[in-house]
Amino acid sequence: MIEHVLHPRITENKDWITALFVLSFVIIAITKSVYENRFGDFMNLLFSDKYSKIYRDSSHLKSGFTVSLFFVQVISFAFFIQFSLSLFGYASKTDWILYIQIITFLIFFILSKYLVEKIIATAFNIEEFVEQFNLQKVTYRTYIGLFILPINVILFYYDTISKNIPLIIIFTILIFNVLAYLISIKNYQNLIFSKLFYFILYLCTLEIAPYFFMYYWYTKGSA
Repeated sequence: MIEHVLHPRITENKDWITALFVLSFVIIAITKSVYENRFGDFMNLLFSDKYSKIYRDSSHLKSGFTVSLFFVQVISFAFFIQFSLSLFGYASKTDWILYIQIITFLIFFILSKYLVEKIIATAFNIEEFVEQFNLQKVTYRTYIGLFILPINVILFYYDTISKNIPLIIIFTILIFNVLAYLISIKNYQNLIFSKLFYFILYLCTLEIAPYFFMYYWYTKGSA
């Protein structure tokens, strides 16, 4: 007599992922329709500096365009982080609790870093420069977030993805970030040189130290 053993079929719930992808594209579509000209200039950021020249005033940092795409970027980056962790066996790509933890950490990290920068900028009397410099960083970071959003869709719905793909994307993001910093420094070189000491202090304290401590914490925790 043959004994049949029934095993429960485990299915991954991807509904919440689909909903967030749809929400992201809806936000992008609404932003494009409301800020049509600005969105067009923004999407050409990689090929033209028109956007950076037109929207370089610090008041644009808190505009509806920037805020709406900020949410898209954190959704996109959180997806990419979670997928990368799952690809290397550290997590499940459909774990919605982990996703909430990741996106909460990203929002907390970005906003707390921004508030600390505001405090230090006020202390050093370089508020206008830091606001403009932040706007440049947010612009390029948002551009990267929108760029990897469709890549995230492919990564999540295909099961045969090489581990080299996330590494290539991370390497590309790092190069793009370095170029963005160099462009920002070039755009504000006169202001930077007039306050060189404060800029170096700002760079070391808020642009290098946080990532160094995050790397140290991660490597120590993995040891």
